[in-house]
Amino acid sequence: MTSPALTPLRAATVGPRAESLRPPWPFTGREEELDLVRRSSAAGRPGVVVTGPAGCGRTRLATEAVRGTDCVRVSPTPETRATPFGAFAPVLPESVTLHRAVRLLSGVRLLFVDDAHLLDDASAALLHHLAVQGRTRLLVTVTDGAPAPAAVTRLRTGESLPRLALAPLPDDATDPLLEAAAGGPLDPLTAHRLRRLCRGDLRLLRDLTAAVRDAGLLTRLPETGLRAWRGPVPPTPALRERAAAVLARPCPEERETLDRLAFAEPLPLPAGALDLRALERLEADALIEVADDDTVRLAHPLHGPMLRATAGRLRARRLSGLRGPLTDALDTEAAALLDGIARDDVRTARTPVGEWLVAEGAPVPAGYAAVRARFARLRGELREAAAWAREGLSETPGHPACRRELALTAARSGDPDPDDGATEDGATEDGATEDGAPDDGAPDDLDAYDAVRLGAPERALELLPPDGVFARHARALARADGAALDRVAAELGERGFLLYAAEAYAQAASAHRDPTAARTARTRAAALARRCQGARTPALSGPALGELTARQRQIVTLAAAGLTNRQIAERLTLSVRTVGNHLYGAYARLGTADRTTLPWLVEQPA
Repeated sequence: MTSPALTPLRAATVGPRAESLRPPWPFTGREEELDLVRRSSAAGRPGVVVTGPAGCGRTRLATEAVRGTDCVRVSPTPETRATPFGAFAPVLPESVTLHRAVRLLSGVRLLFVDDAHLLDDASAALLHHLAVQGRTRLLVTVTDGAPAPAAVTRLRTGESLPRLALAPLPDDATDPLLEAAAGGPLDPLTAHRLRRLCRGDLRLLRDLTAAVRDAGLLTRLPETGLRAWRGPVPPTPALRERAAAVLARPCPEERETLDRLAFAEPLPLPAGALDLRALERLEADALIEVADDDTVRLAHPLHGPMLRATAGRLRARRLSGLRGPLTDALDTEAAALLDGIARDDVRTARTPVGEWLVAEGAPVPAGYAAVRARFARLRGELREAAAWAREGLSETPGHPACRRELALTAARSGDPDPDDGATEDGATEDGATEDGAPDDGAPDDLDAYDAVRLGAPERALELLPPDGVFARHARALARADGAALDRVAAELGERGFLLYAAEAYAQAASAHRDPTAARTARTRAAALARRCQGARTPALSGPALGELTARQRQIVTLAAAGLTNRQIAERLTLSVRTVGNHLYGAYARLGTADRTTLPWLVEQPA
């Protein structure tokens, strides 16, 4: 039975966060984790500890999980840490002992402790006793790496409660968050810039996007109508606080070193322009990184833009003069990307100079933009590929390689006519112009491999390099070897070819005789296709719904269109329970339990 002292204090929160005054974030990308937390906090379960890096969305997930439930919530702050039981002050009487606190809270059905690493020692001991006792279901969030009382550290390691470690949200799941914060959809290069600067910290992502919006820095691109951000980072108080580690560095030599890196990184070692002792101290404080090639960079991607934004005009003019010729740096980046393509490896590469040009709104050479577009297209980042191609065309209208990339990207997005003249040069899916010669001589996805992707591997076997991953794909498809196709798909994914990996898994799903293996391959294909920014290719048009009954196909199609179970029931004159049962059966056959995957399983080209 709940203590009378707690009855009027349901869902009490210590130290409400400032962001609670803002419109709530859309909840996205954590559906499976949400279901796990809810099940862990249900009757008969002990609860769960949710861990993850700062800003990964632990609080948002936990808040969504307890929505509509009868729970007590406490949120400790750095200020409450100095007071015994300070975090529990709203729900416990004054001068309470640990024994009495445990007894009072033992009757609570669900206790939600947010940011438990900020608990004082007495509150941490209370939480530990409640976890050991097992009468109160606990939902606890803890930040990875943050200093915490020993009792909370034991909880964080999963010693007393089940532990859920949150991984960073995938890029496609952050799109609704960016759109909500910006007030509309963003162009791909702006979205990429925001995600890169925030490095998975969703609170920072919201702060930065709101700062850009409020400063009026978002403009509409005439080609697409999307909102774009070009120019410096607005140095708002919130962002200054985020960059305080470098902005408030008291040592003049260290600040000079940081500023030089901000305007000209990466810089080589040894470098007469850099103070080596200052570098050692900055490296010890994790503010800089020294790469294997002995170049020095700032450790956090936001720090450089903030240092540049807060530099005075004269200081910025002096430091800008330290930057070497951008043409040479761009050529080096482009050569590295083309080398990766030649080695059949398009994993993410560091390209700070090109990204700096776009961020500052400076012209991007069309040849460089075409290479960036090709690299992004091969990775399956179709919207980014089109955006890079348009950047090049804005500098050099009619540039053949940029027009070709725009046409190829449109074709893979199911739009063979991009309506901007991009196909006038006769671009084909093999990356060549009508005369059959690649415009820059770099290896690309050859016509022979396109035959494999289209399901006709025999014509490609004699043309592809025999030891390459593309030839192995052709041989596996020719044998209709589902297991070999799975292995090829996994290797393609490891090499960064996400779209090709999705297509290989889709082919494996058709080749497998074992229904379980087929469902697994189909689910992997759908998951990868979701990351390919709207890809619509023939290989992804497999019989995803072939195993469903007519009624299941009907209900799954409506669910994929965004209708709720109740809306589907009303439209088809069925009960909500019947709709749920049909969906459950469809999920089992499709090999998914994620409703957000359904559009990728259903809305493929005919």
